[in-house]
Amino acid sequence: MADPMRIRAAVAGDKVEVRVLMSHEMETGQRKDAKGELVPAHFIQTVNVTHNGKTVMSAEWGPAVAKNPFLHFRFKGGKAGEKLAITWVDNKGDKRTDETTISGG
Repeated sequence: MADPMRIRAAVAGDKVEVRVLMSHEMETGQRKDAKGELVPAHFIQTVNVTHNGKTVMSAEWGPAVAKNPFLHFRFKGGKAGEKLAITWVDNKGDKRTDETTISGG
């Protein structure tokens, strides 16, 4: 299981600003190891963010995303004290979900 995501979510005006740092190797499947053999592809495929049970952001990624990806976005309708859940699933079926509470601006 990957390390927990580092998540910051804060009200900024009429929007919630979200910053997420995910811990993942994000192997492309094109790199070779010390023996000259290909390292198998292992990367995050989907990312979903929910607020009060409603999806506020969804993404489909591929092997071109960098190791330990950083995600930054804004959405309307959130308030301080409410919960935000972020889930990713990779191409090997590994899954991680972390939650945070939206802070005041």
